[in-house]
Amino acid sequence: MNTLSSIIYMIWFLSEILLHRILRGGAAEDQKSKDKGSLAYIWIIILICINAAVYISFKTHFPIRQDGSNMNYIGLSIILLGMLLRFYAIASLGRLFTVVVTIRKDHHVKKDGIYAVLRHPSYAGSLLSFLGFGLSLNNWISLVVIFIPVLAAFIYRMDIEEKVLTEQFGTEYTDYMKHTSRIIPWIY
Repeated sequence: MNTLSSIIYMIWFLSEILLHRILRGGAAEDQKSKDKGSLAYIWIIILICINAAVYISFKTHFPIRQDGSNMNYIGLSIILLGMLLRFYAIASLGRLFTVVVTIRKDHHVKKDGIYAVLRHPSYAGSLLSFLGFGLSLNNWISLVVIFIPVLAAFIYRMDIEEKVLTEQFGTEYTDYMKHTSRIIPWIY
């Protein structure tokens, strides 16, 4: 692992820890968390899969590309792109964003900007970063080990979130769901 990789991985990881600490929600006027433990579940999956993927990348040789340095830089670029998408989505949602599934006071369905296309652009950005991480390791097995379980954990979380939003907003949210994609524009 080179210095640039270490720096980008650390910035990515620390930014997620800061988001977790700062944007928890839980103000007195917020509805009680409806998270169902999904945030803890995601963190456990992430920590296990990151460690497993790194270990596998050191112990096995199943390169995505023989020229590993280029794949490392491609992966690092995708991590950064994912971070930018995630931060943009969080900034667009503003005070309504929390890392736990919570309905805030005066909550409404955001339907403009990136939210006009994607229901979960923050998750899309995160998943893009995990894809980039797997690519940066330049190992097919590591890519699968990091991406598939994390994707499954995020889908579980999106199901919970969409159920809560449907309960809160009814047909307004179900209509919104019909006209937007979850995480990949016009595909899924």
